[in-house]
Amino acid sequence: MTQTAAQAIARGLAKAGCRHVFGMPGGEVLVLLDALAEAGLEFTLCKHENAAGFMAEGSWQATGAPGILLTTIGPGLANGMNSIANAFQEQVPLIVLSGCIDDTNAEQFTHQVIDQSALLAPITKARFRVAPGTAPLVIEKALSIALADPPGPVHIDLPDTLARSEAPPLPSPARAQSRGLWGDGPSRRQAIERLRAAERPIVLAGIGAVLHNAGLALRNLCESHSIPLITTYKAKGILPEDHPLSLGGHGLSPLSDKTILPLLAQSDCVVLAGYDPIEMRSDWIRPWGAENAIELTHTPTEHGMHGSAIRFVGDVAQAVMALHEGLDKRLPDPWANGEINAAKDQLATAFSRRDAWGPHTVFAVLQDALPVGAVTTVDSGAHRILLSQMWRATAPRRLLQSAAFCTMGVAIPLAIGYKRASPDTPVLAVVGDAGFDMFAGELATLRDLQLPLAIVVLVDQSLALIEKKQTAMQLKKQGVSFGVSDFASIAKAYGGHGALVTTAEELQYELEKVWDRSQFTVIACPIERDAYNGAF
Repeated sequence: MTQTAAQAIARGLAKAGCRHVFGMPGGEVLVLLDALAEAGLEFTLCKHENAAGFMAEGSWQATGAPGILLTTIGPGLANGMNSIANAFQEQVPLIVLSGCIDDTNAEQFTHQVIDQSALLAPITKARFRVAPGTAPLVIEKALSIALADPPGPVHIDLPDTLARSEAPPLPSPARAQSRGLWGDGPSRRQAIERLRAAERPIVLAGIGAVLHNAGLALRNLCESHSIPLITTYKAKGILPEDHPLSLGGHGLSPLSDKTILPLLAQSDCVVLAGYDPIEMRSDWIRPWGAENAIELTHTPTEHGMHGSAIRFVGDVAQAVMALHEGLDKRLPDPWANGEINAAKDQLATAFSRRDAWGPHTVFAVLQDALPVGAVTTVDSGAHRILLSQMWRATAPRRLLQSAAFCTMGVAIPLAIGYKRASPDTPVLAVVGDAGFDMFAGELATLRDLQLPLAIVVLVDQSLALIEKKQTAMQLKKQGVSFGVSDFASIAKAYGGHGALVTTAEELQYELEKVWDRSQFTVIACPIERDAYNGAF
C-alpha cells in the first residue's frame, strides 16, 4: 500500500488508539493535519500551544491513548515548551508533532528556524527527525518510547518537503510493554519476611501504582492485613479515600506532615508502591529509616530523597500481589495502640470546614455536589494544596493536577482535554484567579466545542501561596497582588454562563444547574485574601 510520510505517522497514531489531536497549525504541518483527519483523528484548534499540550494530557487521562500535540515550526513549538516539560515530569505519554525546514533549505533559509531538537532535549525522552522512507519506523519507535516506563513526551520533526514523500509500510513491531516480574528469589523472600515481622507496617503509593493499575492488588494487601495506606496527590483514590485504611494524599502540606511524617518514622516496614518523591516538599527527604523500606518501583531512580533496604524495579501491581501471596497468615494486629485512628481524627480536624464562607466551605460544597464518576482538575497554588488534603477521591484519576512540575494554568485546559475525549463524564476545573487569567483565552475553545463543563474560580486577588512564603520569610509583600476581573461577564462574553457567589447556598444552587447546560459555566467565589493562613 502506497502512503506518504504524513499518512504513515497519522495511521500509526490511529492504530495506537489515538483519536484526538490538539494544537495550532501552520503552513509546515498542513499536509500532516490533513493526514491526521483522513486517519480518523479529530483536531481541536486551541488558542495557545501551551494549553494544547495540557489538553492532550487530559485526553490521555480519559482514554489511555497517548496525547498528541501538533505545532508549527519555531514559535509554535516554543509556545508548547511548558506543557511538554510538564509531561516529562508528570510522566505523560505525549507525542509532539512539529513541522520544520528540510536540511537543504535550512542551510540558507533562517526565518523561524531554530534547532528544535536541541530545544526539547532536556524535557523529552527522545527526538526524531523524519528522513526519506523512515516515517513508519519513527512513529512506531516514538510510541514505544513514550509509553515505556516512565511514560513521557517524544518529539517528531517532519520536514515540510517530506510530508508528501512516499513512505512504504514496514512490518510493525509489537509494542506490548513487557514489565519485569518479581519472581521467587532472595529479595522477594526478604521482603515477605520483613513485612511478616512488622508491627507497624504502612504502604505509601504513588504515580507508578496508578500507571500499573495496582489499585486492586493494594486493596487486597491492605484489607487482608489491616495495613494503612498513604498516597501522593497524584495517586489519590488508588484506595477509595472513604476506606477505613486510607489516610489520604499528602506531600505539600506542613499541617498534614505533622501527622503523617511521624507515622512513617515510627513504621518498622514502609512498603513503597510506585512512589516517586518528585511530588513532595523537602521535609520528605529521608522520612523513614532506609532499613525499614521495601521499594516496589516502576522505574529506576537515583534521586537521593529516600533509601530502601529492598528494591524491585518492574511491574508494581504484580510485586504487590507477590508480597500479599507470600504472607501465609494475617499479620497480628498492626498498629495495636490505635495510632491510625488517631491520625485519621487529627487529619479530619485539621482540614474540616471551619467557616461560613471561604475555601474550606467552597471545596466541601463542590465535593458534595459532584455527580458520581465526575472528574476534577485543580490548578497550582494555595487552593490546590488545601483541596488535595480535603478531597476524597473514590478512584484513581478522579483528581487531576500538576503535582511534580506544579505549573500554573493547567486546570482549565486539562479539563477541556478530558471532556473532549470523554464527553459523557462530568468535569469540574478548580482554579485561582491568577491561573484563570493565564488561560482565559481557552474559553473561546470551550465556546467553539460547546463543552458543558464547570470552572470554579477562587478569587483573592493574590498569588496566595507566594504571599504566604513572603510573610514566613518576613519580606515585603510585592509582586503578588493584582486587580479583580469580572469573571462572570468574561464567561458570558465567550458564550458561557457566568455567576458570582458569596454563600454556600448560592454555590450549591449554581452547581445544580451546571450539568444540564449545553455550554460551559464559570462560577467566581470571592474569598478573603488571608483565607489560606493556617489552612494547610
